[in-house]
Amino acid sequence: MRRTVSRFLLSRLPSIGVAAACLMLAAASSATIAQERWPTRTVTLVIPFPPGGGTDIIGRAIANKLEERIGRPVVVDNKPGAGGMVGTQQVAKAAADGHTVVIGVTNTFAINATFFKTMAYDPVRDFQPISLLAVGPHILVVHPEAPVRTYAEYVQYVKGNPGKLSYASYGNGSTSHLITEMLKQTHELDLEHVPYKGIPPALADVMGNRVSMLVSSSAPAIPLVLGGRLRALAIHGDKRIESLSEVPTMAELGYKDAGLQIWYGLFAPAGTPRPVVERLNAEVRAAMSTREVLDSFAKGGVFPAGMGVDEFTAFVRAETVRWGKLVELAGIKGEGQ
Repeated sequence: MRRTVSRFLLSRLPSIGVAAACLMLAAASSATIAQERWPTRTVTLVIPFPPGGGTDIIGRAIANKLEERIGRPVVVDNKPGAGGMVGTQQVAKAAADGHTVVIGVTNTFAINATFFKTMAYDPVRDFQPISLLAVGPHILVVHPEAPVRTYAEYVQYVKGNPGKLSYASYGNGSTSHLITEMLKQTHELDLEHVPYKGIPPALADVMGNRVSMLVSSSAPAIPLVLGGRLRALAIHGDKRIESLSEVPTMAELGYKDAGLQIWYGLFAPAGTPRPVVERLNAEVRAAMSTREVLDSFAKGGVFPAGMGVDEFTAFVRAETVRWGKLVELAGIKGEGQ
């Protein structure tokens, strides 16, 4: 490849000049070398949420196969805090060489920009999108001994106990928070919001019957529903989940905005060389096509959704606008607003 570029630039010497040709040749060589040499050491995959949540499950499945493909260790580093912003901010400041990447989700890259007045990072300016990984529905879950068996019964139960019940979310500004606030508006429900630092502690308090309900991402909730530790009332997604085939979708129940799903994507710091970005995209998408990853995704009720670099970049920008409008519609605000 470098020889081809060199021959092309030499042929253009009369029109572009020697100095310009040298600069262009150096840039082309550096990009090629970056692609050929990456990775030169351990790759760190930051997951900005606690272990056991949907992002963690998806990230670890990808990391295992990616490590096999690139021949270097891929270390998963859970950095929870501030609704995913602590770990995400850390990657924004990391070296832009492809050796530190982060799994971004709907709230850290599409919601927070509108929800919070100020942020320590800009989800568009500070990151280079790599690829969409998966999309997944949300599951509305309650304690298995709750006096309700359907979504309609839960709504009536809350209406019959105004101000007495609370709901969990996995953080201020999370998809869980936003979706539930929109449900509260739809049904004029009086429910207190209790935010948690991630999905596992939120699920724990629903199982402990300390809060009445949680709209959870599917991956960590499904095993608990199948094990009888939670009861699922509705699916917030485009279609039913195979392992919970008896649970209806919100669309089937006749409600709008029923397709609000969480998405998971891979990001690198802004300025990461394009050849490294393309290599990462190719390797991650290849890893996602393996039987092990597909099985892991299926068990978690999420669906693989690889994209090219430019397609994913456009997707993130569009999602920022879309969810920003929903935040304003729901009337929720972050700290300092």
